Amino acid sequence: MPAAPRTPPPRNARPTRKPHGVLEVDWPLFGEMCRALALRIFRAYDPEVVIGIARAGVIPGAVVASILQRDFASLAITRTEAGGRPVVIAAPPRLVTGRRVLIVDETCDSGATMKLALNAVRELKPADVKTAVSFRTGPFQPDFAALETENFIILPWDREVIIDGEIVMRPDYAAKLKELGG
Repeated sequence: MPAAPRTPPPRNARPTRKPHGVLEVDWPLFGEMCRALALRIFRAYDPEVVIGIARAGVIPGAVVASILQRDFASLAITRTEAGGRPVVIAAPPRLVTGRRVLIVDETCDSGATMKLALNAVRELKPADVKTAVSFRTGPFQPDFAALETENFIILPWDREVIIDGEIVMRPDYAAKLKELGG
């Protein structure tokens, strides 16, 4: 008897378990995801300024801004300790005042970083602000997402890092691969 087709979870479903696999994103897939995300945004929203959240959100943000032919800027948010609350270390530029803004990050799980970015941009009184991510991995619902997944994501731009003068796989990526049996 053939297996019943798997129905994807509803768009607003909350992932309830740990990552069950690994999604290694290469540059061609990343490019296609940015094109798809830009097209979704184009069809529903007309931002005047795209803001990428540094570090990793700057990369998809800059690509989406380029595809949409819009101004691009960044804001920097970091966590001062593992598992700590995110903090703004470089505010968004004043050019967002009175303009339609799109905030872009690479992933979004709890939404803590995105909520902080939204608050920082809203303090500058934009005309409107929406959010977009390459990967939605948790309960926070951005306005636009290229892909929703419960997989652990390995990004092409930070897969390898320099440690002690050698280029190696990022230690947290290597540990997650080992943990998941990859």
